[in-house]
Amino acid sequence: MNARTAAPRAGSVLIVDDDERLTGLLTEYLGRFGYAVRAVGHPEAGLRALKTDPPDLVILDVMLPDLDGLAVCRRIRETSRIPIIMLTARGDVADRIVGLELGADDYLAKPFEPRELVARVQAVLRRGSPHDVDVARAGPVSVNFTTRTATLDGRALSLTTAEFELLGFLVRNRGRVVSRERIIEGTRGINWESFDRSVDVLVSRVRQKLGDDARQSAYIRTVRGVGYSFIAGG
Repeated sequence: MNARTAAPRAGSVLIVDDDERLTGLLTEYLGRFGYAVRAVGHPEAGLRALKTDPPDLVILDVMLPDLDGLAVCRRIRETSRIPIIMLTARGDVADRIVGLELGADDYLAKPFEPRELVARVQAVLRRGSPHDVDVARAGPVSVNFTTRTATLDGRALSLTTAEFELLGFLVRNRGRVVSRERIIEGTRGINWESFDRSVDVLVSRVRQKLGDDARQSAYIRTVRGVGYSFIAGG
């Protein structure tokens, strides 16, 4: 698909990165695909922009002045579920795991092709839009695919888009053991990178939101060497 200069508005994006050359390139390129882009070079400016004019998605660099991107991600997640794609020049898997644990929805290592970033943005925003008009329930857990919300005993769960996708997939397959590969295939294009721990990290985050204990799980059971099973209501 070729970039178009007159694309319909696709959404708003906030870029927080102090590399002016890169942000200029991404602003121009994302604009071709219909995205309204605002770029800031300082983390505090990014946090202010989130409050005054919330975008549909944040592209957040890890290496920022005064406050690194991981700390910014943590602060965003204290009050917001807005989708976050993190950029990093680091190749360390540990950094990617930390980003996922803090609530990032996707991760892209520099250097990258701008078209790949556009594809990631499109995929993350699709996951934040309703696709199925139905509700899945398993015991006290209810997942509404129309409103993209989930509850536990009637109490709303604060989930990122990736956490919602995982919980929804597990609840739909309640009572079945699903492998990590099946989870990756069934969660609508979440970018899991190339390390197995990414699935485990996301499962751990969802368990925390459910108040679940991995050792004596009431919801997500680990099947050693195979994968996971949602056992409530199964």
